[in-house]
Amino acid sequence: MFESAIHSLLLRLEPEAAHGLAMSGLRGLQRVAPALQLFERQHRLVDSRLVQEIWGRQFPNPIGLAAGFDKDAVAVPALAAMGFGFLEVGTVTPTPQAGNPRPRLFRHRELRSLQNSMGFNNAGMESLRRRLAKNWPAPVPIGVNIGKNRQTELSAAAKDYSLLVQHLKATADYFVINISSPNTPGLRDLQRGETVARLLEVCRKETDTPVLVKLSPDMEDQAAADLARVAADGGAAGLILTNTTVDYSLVPEPQPNGGLSGRVLRRRSLELLKVVASEVFGRCVLVSVGGIESAADVYARLRAGAHLTQIYTALVYGGSHLVREINEELLNLLERDDLADVASAVGLDV
Repeated sequence: MFESAIHSLLLRLEPEAAHGLAMSGLRGLQRVAPALQLFERQHRLVDSRLVQEIWGRQFPNPIGLAAGFDKDAVAVPALAAMGFGFLEVGTVTPTPQAGNPRPRLFRHRELRSLQNSMGFNNAGMESLRRRLAKNWPAPVPIGVNIGKNRQTELSAAAKDYSLLVQHLKATADYFVINISSPNTPGLRDLQRGETVARLLEVCRKETDTPVLVKLSPDMEDQAAADLARVAADGGAAGLILTNTTVDYSLVPEPQPNGGLSGRVLRRRSLELLKVVASEVFGRCVLVSVGGIESAADVYARLRAGAHLTQIYTALVYGGSHLVREINEELLNLLERDDLADVASAVGLDV
């Protein structure tokens, strides 16, 4: 009841202020060990049928937290205790940056969606490295989403990505090359085959840690399939599908800038997953994100070829117990279809 009241209050506040308050609460929670342990007992579901081993790492369940929620890794213990199977922090840039002017986060409540134009606001790679090192090894796998600084020319972007991997490789279970955010001018211009191949080359030269690429939902199907093939050929350990969309026809009163996430992205993110899976399934790990808010959504993404899924907007509207609820119902779906575990569902419909 207490958590429900807090959640209701947060949804009445200005979105970015509410997010800041929620993060402060999580940071406070993890300072009190007994409280954190109680929180974990209430939220984490442990079941061997949910576990997968990917890239030599054990993922306790297939539901992760998408990048952008904990940009600076300030609440890793508390978010892990919330029941996630893995966490993705960032997007982090080499040097700190403030991001775009406020207001830059908006709710479309009737559609259970968000619109953000944050612009990679973060404290920089050195701050992130210190925080991750403090909690290393983490309770669950940690991905680090990396991006170029706003002032870095596109022609020099590879240096930023390479520097980030070099600086953070000791405290990451995987990296994600973010070239698909709509909130850094020109960033999506990097979604070209030769550029992706180059970015993968410079990052993989720095580390054996898995490197993934995150794609935009606004690409044409064939372009996404072609880019996925180039990424797989270039040694990408996985692809994340998808980032936010700038298809403003999906909401009745859009803001002039920023990407849409949540329920309005569900159809397109699943479509693109199917397109990409038909091209590269079995060659690299696919991670599905966008409009996922139920066990049925997770199950559909698994069957369509995703090994892992991520949520963000659904957590904002659904509250802290959502991850456990999804995992509980996911087990019911596996039992219904006589499947032994999550891994058995992956790719059944490909």
